[in-house]
Amino acid sequence: MKEIDKKTIESLLPHREPMLLIDKLVNIDPLKSATAIMYVKKTGFYVQGHFPDQPVMPGVLIVEAFGQAAAALTAHGIDPKEYKNKLVFLMGVDKARFRKPVVPDCELHLEIEAIRSHGRVWKYKGTAKVNGIRMADAEWSATIVDRK
Repeated sequence: MKEIDKKTIESLLPHREPMLLIDKLVNIDPLKSATAIMYVKKTGFYVQGHFPDQPVMPGVLIVEAFGQAAAALTAHGIDPKEYKNKLVFLMGVDKARFRKPVVPDCELHLEIEAIRSHGRVWKYKGTAKVNGIRMADAEWSATIVDRK
């Protein structure tokens, strides 16, 4: 499958509105790479206060969207029996760079790649783009844990 929609993402992740940030996953190479699409809207929960006269998507939410995209990629690629009752938790963020502000009414493309895995710990890197222009990039690690 080369694309998964928001409903499928909801079956893979525990996040729900307003914290479910990614809208679909495309160009999927299972357990290796994908591009998440996030529709950054004027109605986003953060717009009203960050910043009211010139809204900008907070960098920490770009990092969260990276994490959600990686979690969806990983959950999608693992055997469903193995992933049942599991969650993917962010462990650390490295080399995060915010190059240009992401403003509402755009389509944010989060190109992610799994760089390595060791047991339940995964390392990823990603680049966020709008209209092909690099907005941010980061590396991060995550782990798969048992759901309580």
